Amino acid sequence: MTLKQKIDAEMVAAAKAKDKIKLSAIRMIKTALHNKEIDAKRELNEAEIIQVLSSVAKQRKESIEQFRLGGRLDLVENEEAELRTVQSFMPQQMSAAEIEAEVAKAIGEAGATSVKDMGKVMKVLMPRITGKTDGKMVSDMVKAKLSS
Repeated sequence: MTLKQKIDAEMVAAAKAKDKIKLSAIRMIKTALHNKEIDAKRELNEAEIIQVLSSVAKQRKESIEQFRLGGRLDLVENEEAELRTVQSFMPQQMSAAEIEAEVAKAIGEAGATSVKDMGKVMKVLMPRITGKTDGKMVSDMVKAKLSS
């Protein structure tokens, strides 16, 4: 079963179970995927779908942060539930040790020696870890490794 088929099946299950939050999150995912397909003028592959899911998850995390700052805990709960739904379709998240190992490997492959080479490292690293971890955290880790 492809990721797209899994999303469709989960949408049907959420509709039958009358799970409004999950259904809303899946509709949001499907809309984002549909818009990306229109932009690309073709069907998305699995890696591109994971990128879209990562983008949607990042948006949810930012919304949660903003709602917390605004004191809207009711909206925080809703966004967290949607985030869990989005993450259920994403690959298992990498541990800090796994990320560190990938960063070290990418630095070696890119032949990076200073922070100026960060772009080269990220170019090698991102295709391997997209959807499996937070890109900002990885960026900070690469910067720290190249600085020392």
